[in-house]
Amino acid sequence: MNGKTNHCVYNINYHIVFCPKYRHKVITGRVEEDTVKLTIQEICNTYGYTLIQMETMPDHLHIFLSAPPTVAPTGIVRKLKSITANKIFSAFPGLKKKYFWGSGMWSRGYYIGTAGNVSAETIRKYIEAQKSFRKEVKPGEPVQKQCGQETESSFPGASRRHPGGKVSPAP
Repeated sequence: MNGKTNHCVYNINYHIVFCPKYRHKVITGRVEEDTVKLTIQEICNTYGYTLIQMETMPDHLHIFLSAPPTVAPTGIVRKLKSITANKIFSAFPGLKKKYFWGSGMWSRGYYIGTAGNVSAETIRKYIEAQKSFRKEVKPGEPVQKQCGQETESSFPGASRRHPGGKVSPAP
């Protein structure tokens, strides 16, 4: 799933996992359905993230989303944790008193991993192939195939060379 900003095309997906403090099993019932899932969807809509998939477990969350490259992954996690905690505590004040004793909802730690459509091995091969492809491409000359099936223009955001030396982004 590709996203776009004014000057780039991107495919940056994050798998995020975080837990309530002390691994309390509090993400169930109305907390799960009415608050956590709806709030995470609202956060994604508000901040321009694309929620790809989400699964809640009683003691942790799995969130798979796409975000623009202008947003730091730590900022995404910070927004998700703080906004969901505020909504949960305002909707269910008894949780704070019973399980969290006035402190925050979420543990400090989290897991974040990235995913995209191209494997690390494909990128390595593409970069390695660029060393042997240093010759200048003449205007109007077709680009040779690189790394198996891909061509230079098959990568999102790749440039095309026009007669006269101008470079424009790929459609």
